[in-house]
Amino acid sequence: MGKIHVLMKKEDIDQEKIGNDKIVVVLDVLLATSTITSALEFGAKQVIPVLDQHDALAEAKALPDGSYLLSGEYEGKTIEGFLDPNPLQLKKAVKGKTLILSTTNGTVAIKRSSDAKRVYVASLLNGRAIAKKLNHIHQDETIVVVCSGSSGEFALEDFYGAGYLINQLLSTCPDWELTDAARAASSFYRGSEKSGEEVLISSRVGEMIKRYGYEDEVRFVASEGIFTIVPFVQGKKTIIREEVHHDANQV
Repeated sequence: MGKIHVLMKKEDIDQEKIGNDKIVVVLDVLLATSTITSALEFGAKQVIPVLDQHDALAEAKALPDGSYLLSGEYEGKTIEGFLDPNPLQLKKAVKGKTLILSTTNGTVAIKRSSDAKRVYVASLLNGRAIAKKLNHIHQDETIVVVCSGSSGEFALEDFYGAGYLINQLLSTCPDWELTDAARAASSFYRGSEKSGEEVLISSRVGEMIKRYGYEDEVRFVASEGIFTIVPFVQGKKTIIREEVHHDANQV
């Protein structure tokens, strides 16, 4: 059986260690990976994660007018001229479009992980489907769960998301080897299970989003396992989706 490790923030990513033999799962529950998952669920053609607004504008130049949306924030504030990177606000706009997304933490974590053998994008919304995929395809490999964190700081909501993912993995394949960080995330989730909405809203980033008037977004992304899609990075650049079906008795 394989091994599961958890990194507490994107700054902990060692690109050489990840190399091309590790499987990376990136979490930025509030909000980037939840936004990416939702955008693909709501019909986006693909998502292009970028490091900053300058990269976003450069990507846009290569695409036909009308085929893309620019969305992003920096340090919690929407980038001027970009759409708010909130899942429910993007819902009606993304169908059939390429979403170019720039965020402070999540998209940066994805870009920093791009040398891995495979990079998956996870959230509470699709953690169950991600776990099923990992158990089916990668059960003999090393999984690095990356909590994006918040501007170099530990983020409680990502740690909760990591614990949720790990517990979903263990529920059908209990033989995974866990590092201490992975055990800690798993234990935290079990101690807070069914309190995800409270954990997210009470986190530092959750409180900031609430102050901006987007509490409904936090409540939405706290929904566990409602989507069956598995977003992954293709060609180190774009994020596309595949479907993982499950019934009530499976991960």
